[in-house]
Parts: sequence; structure tokens; C-alpha cells
Amino acid sequence: MVLGRPPGHQPRIAFQKAVNLRPPTWPDPERPQQRHLDVTVEDIEAAERAALALGARRLPGEGEGFRVYADPAGHPFCLCWD
Repeated sequence: MVLGRPPGHQPRIAFQKAVNLRPPTWPDPERPQQRHLDVTVEDIEAAERAALALGARRLPGEGEGFRVYADPAGHPFCLCWD
């Protein structure tokens, strides 16, 4: 796993594939999320179109300043804006 960034580089985050993964079925507590990212965007409509084009899907739940999605493997994440 890589978090942070060396001087002069963009922020980075890395993950490792989990063998025998049981994908989450958020918000079902029997198969909860394994990680969650909040991604702040300037234009929620453009960001949503881009996320959906990359294979994300909307999930139930949203609030003031955020919408919930799942990546193609089923991991939930939020797109947030001010």
C-alpha cells in the first residue's frame, strides 16, 4: 500500500488485490464496506458522468454535498462538493 507522496509528485494511493474477496453490498451489514473514499469534485454533474462512464454505479443514499456510488467491484465511494 502506498499513501502520501514524494516531494514534487501528485498525491498517490495504492491498493492490493484481495484473494477470495466477498464484495460489499452496502449498506448491508452482513457484507460491509472494506474501505471508503470521499472524492471532492468541483462539478458534481461532470464528475458523475465520468465515474459512470468508467463503470461506477449510483447507490442509495445522498445528502447535502455528497452522492454515493460503487466502483465496478462494488466498493462504495462518495463524490463530494461544497
